[in-house]
Amino acid sequence: MWIPQPRSAAKEGSAPPAAAAQKSSEVKRVPTELNEKRKEAEFRSSLANVGQMSTFVGVFDVTSKLTGQTHQCRFSHMWNGIATRHSDTIDTKFYVDGTAIVLGLAHMAFVKFRDRTNRDLTDREASFIAAEYLRERLEEEDERPLYDVAEADVLRLVEQIGIK
Repeated sequence: MWIPQPRSAAKEGSAPPAAAAQKSSEVKRVPTELNEKRKEAEFRSSLANVGQMSTFVGVFDVTSKLTGQTHQCRFSHMWNGIATRHSDTIDTKFYVDGTAIVLGLAHMAFVKFRDRTNRDLTDREASFIAAEYLRERLEEEDERPLYDVAEADVLRLVEQIGIK
């Protein structure tokens, strides 16, 4: 799973914290009560939404494959794009070299992920998906103030990152 490293950690080559690096495919069995009977419910571990949203993704650098220019990227926050842009997206905001960039992740990909896995993507996982898409675009020197990330791209990145 790709987890952006803080600039200092990436330079020093240190490994990500154990909590952030735990595999998302682990399955835990937790006893629950349903219809007055005890059953086991299956919960897949995920990257939890712990801490301030702006810390979900650490500051990371991206170097263009075309020009060699390095961009500094910092995640800011996410919100529901349906209300603000009248789009069926989950919007994420990054600052690239100090300039605000918005990535709208197609909401239908979130629905398909839930149907396939029986759990929702966490905000932290969505921020990693957006960070990976932004990294891909900046490596290709495709800089825009707004990216609409298609359903197919979101699902491709879910697989690429290893979110289960």
